[in-house]
Amino acid sequence: MSQHAIADTPDIADIAGGLDAMEDGIGIFEADRVLLHANRSFLTAFECLSSLGRQFTYGDFVAHLARSGEIVLPLSAEHWITLELSQYGTRRKSEYLLADGRTLEFGHHAAVSGGLTVVLRDVTAAKSLEAMLRRTKAEAETSNETKSRFLRAANHDLRQPLSTLKILIFSCMQEQEEEHRRDLLHAMDISVSIMEDLLGALLQIGQLDAGQIVPRVSTFQLSQIFERIGLQFSHQARERGLKLRFVQTRATVVSDKALLERILTNLVANAIRYTDVGGVVVGCRRSGSGIRVEVWDSGKGIAEQHKSRIFDEFYQINHDRHSRKKGLGLGLNIVQRLAGLLGHRVGVRSVEGSGSVFSIEMPIGDVWQSDTVASEVSEMVGGEFAGTPVLVIEDDAVLQDAMRELLERWGFRVTAVQTEEDALEVIANAGERPALIIADYSLRGQFGTDVLQKIMAAAGGHIPALIVTADVEPRIISEIQAAGLPVLIKPISPPRLRVMMHNLLFEPGSVTAGRPE
Repeated sequence: MSQHAIADTPDIADIAGGLDAMEDGIGIFEADRVLLHANRSFLTAFECLSSLGRQFTYGDFVAHLARSGEIVLPLSAEHWITLELSQYGTRRKSEYLLADGRTLEFGHHAAVSGGLTVVLRDVTAAKSLEAMLRRTKAEAETSNETKSRFLRAANHDLRQPLSTLKILIFSCMQEQEEEHRRDLLHAMDISVSIMEDLLGALLQIGQLDAGQIVPRVSTFQLSQIFERIGLQFSHQARERGLKLRFVQTRATVVSDKALLERILTNLVANAIRYTDVGGVVVGCRRSGSGIRVEVWDSGKGIAEQHKSRIFDEFYQINHDRHSRKKGLGLGLNIVQRLAGLLGHRVGVRSVEGSGSVFSIEMPIGDVWQSDTVASEVSEMVGGEFAGTPVLVIEDDAVLQDAMRELLERWGFRVTAVQTEEDALEVIANAGERPALIIADYSLRGQFGTDVLQKIMAAAGGHIPALIVTADVEPRIISEIQAAGLPVLIKPISPPRLRVMMHNLLFEPGSVTAGRPE
């Protein structure tokens, strides 16, 4: 039956018109492989078919398609033609990628008469959705596995120093000899520092995951950060017999000072940890229109197979399985994520056995716009807090006593209470109101932010205050931020606490509410 015969039969013509309205391409071949009818979508699916007209065989269709270059074939063109012709009349489905990026499904539907109907369906959108769902599922599974691995590693790394600490505390309570007690206390301090390192790293990871860290970009001199990090690590380097040197610089950069300091702190800590002989050098140099800070070490170096993984969470290179204080496997992950947040580029060059160079690049700044008078508070400065009244609201008796002892050692006159009622009574009956308030966020069912609001209302005016909390949930931090209060995360670092109090009392304009310290 010819194409014209279809058009001359009214019922068939109606069917042909209906087929032309369909989006899928439909080609109907008879038992002798001659085309009976093809709708518009079928004839326009491929440019190569335009030269065939409306009368062709299945062999013509397959050959033109195979040699056109419009379809990505799994075999050579001739082999594919042979295979397709040999399977004529069989029911099957195949998917092919086209040169223009689409994906077409070829549906072969055999007829009882021996003919064949070929249905061409564009499944590009469906394949994209399927791929997206697969990626989403894989990402969810990876995320769950990562979280499980994260918690397992954190649990292991916290339990080890905690177990050591419990034993040391017991031994210290029984020990009578003063020198041995000092040794035990020093070991306890190391165990606490290990736990503090891990908790600090977990906090930073949590803040990054929650999108909670917002850069505060300014222009400043690198020497300010170099000096602080040098003081922080000089003792540790000396204990390991290493030389730690910061090359003097007057370079001015544009970045977030606090976040850049975290990045460089992690890089220097890693360099010292994995260096046994020699030392660590930190310096900077021009790189195009920017500045590149480099941290050089003479340590163990990194083998080629590890370089692509060192920035993954909890990935550690076991240089020494018997090391007393291994890395947490979080430092470089935090470096990469903070650098990405700032738009800075991190680099690494290393040869196994010959040391490593980690670097970070950032924009150069105008020295005349730099913050050259940034407040730097030394732990050795004495007398600045002498006689200053401070109110501490903390419902944990042990932590309250520790806080009182620390603040009194710095010269504060401390009043410590556990509840809102006690705090309001102090305000009502004291001869003078406190110059500063330190309040825990969770106070026996009450929130420290609400308690501070009531205290200031009772005092008849604003009192400098800060919140301390062990809860790093983004919602909690947002509520503290909304109250306009700075926050310190437990375990509290005494140097950070001292800097915060100095700023609140003497340089209130330098304190920004909300970002956890």
